Amino acid sequence: MPAELLIKKRDYFPGEDAFTSITVWAVDPSIRGSRHGYKYSMAYVVRGVCVMRYDNEAGKGDHKHIGDAELPVTFSGMDDLINQFFDDVDRLRR
Repeated sequence: MPAELLIKKRDYFPGEDAFTSITVWAVDPSIRGSRHGYKYSMAYVVRGVCVMRYDNEAGKGDHKHIGDAELPVTFSGMDDLINQFFDDVDRLRR
């Protein structure tokens, strides 16, 4: 099955030089290291710098990058993962 683009969106924060970007693909077979049928990238960018990113790069599985740190994330569904991402964005914006 070819990959199917499910979500591709970029949202800007009014009055700030910042945005979020989310891209999600349905894939079959799963990406190596992941136990689900999605390939995704979610980023929070401020003044041209990626402050935080969620992705599931082949072989690494589900994880996020905050600054120089790479941390695992728990995947329990795409809606939940997107909510986790926006919770982290809210924390970083405070």
